[in-house]
Amino acid sequence: MTDEVVRYERRGATALVTMNRPEYRNAQNSAMTYALDAAFTRAVEDDEVKVIVLAGAGKHFSAGHDIGSPGRDADASFDRKAVLWWDHVGAEGGDARLARESEVYLGMCRRWREIPKPTIASVQGACIAGGLMLAWVCDLILASEDAFFADPVVRMGIPGVEYFAHPWVLGPRAAKEVLFTGERFTAAQAKEWGMLTRVVPRAELEAETLDLAERIAGMPRFGLALAKKAVNQAEDLMGLRSGMDSAFGLHHFAHAHNAEIAGGDALGGQDARSMRDAG
Repeated sequence: MTDEVVRYERRGATALVTMNRPEYRNAQNSAMTYALDAAFTRAVEDDEVKVIVLAGAGKHFSAGHDIGSPGRDADASFDRKAVLWWDHVGAEGGDARLARESEVYLGMCRRWREIPKPTIASVQGACIAGGLMLAWVCDLILASEDAFFADPVVRMGIPGVEYFAHPWVLGPRAAKEVLFTGERFTAAQAKEWGMLTRVVPRAELEAETLDLAERIAGMPRFGLALAKKAVNQAEDLMGLRSGMDSAFGLHHFAHAHNAEIAGGDALGGQDARSMRDAG
């Protein structure tokens, strides 16, 4: 169906999960987030699927969290899956924001990082803020030569996106440059910093991604799951999970600070256009 916000396809032993809001550069509203969760669950429960590929329809992978499209649904309830807090709808102030972001941002991303099957992000065009979060939860990231990346959230007075993996996927120095400037960085820079598995011409991105997925699918499923868990545990021992918890607290302190000094605007006066044009 063309009106689905997330498309699901089987390509042999690979599940291809595609964000499908190209008219809004695949900005992630809650409907898309929960549809992604359903698609990933479907892939995990299908014994014929060995590898999961996450892609974005159209010119861009994802412009990040939806803070301005007509489909923005921040006040809507969905059947919760992360269950780290109660439903945000009906809550007030910091309770509402913490509840929602614990669920659809940090909580969902952490669950997806632990999917027991290998995941590959296939990135073209914009991969901004919340788009980085989706790519970073994947085990491997392939990008087209024209892909570009940014976390401009510090422009809101907030220390980066909720899934704060920057020092681990970029290294501390590159992480600080990305955060301190809010500027875009290229696929070539991301590859140099170790964030990307490989960079390919845009016309070859899908084929290259599916070829890699097929080669991985030839490995034993249980062995892949254990290897993934071993690497994830090593990252956690290097402080990923506890560091993310600390940064999430600072993130919400910044929202509260903004709300106090900016007449209730927790985003510090920024909107979708100002964040898009900043880089």
